[in-house]
Amino acid sequence: MSGRIRDMRNLGPATERMLAEVDICSPEDLRQLGAVAAYRRLKFRFGRGVSLNALYAMEGALSDRDWREIDRGLKELVDRKEEGSR
Repeated sequence: MSGRIRDMRNLGPATERMLAEVDICSPEDLRQLGAVAAYRRLKFRFGRGVSLNALYAMEGALSDRDWREIDRGLKELVDRKEEGSR
């Protein structure tokens, strides 16, 4: 996968800049790391400036779906993964 993070569904220039600050500079970097690990990096770096919506947006970007279309079961799964990492 090539291109820019901002060109992925749900993600824009602000998210792209934030991800670059945590060494996620391409869609391939995000795909290899995964949404949950990327979200953990963002939370560590930016704290309260990052909400769970960022996690859902990245998960949606990786599966090419609108973040609002991520079904409840998937949201609960990524939430559990996030909680388990604390």
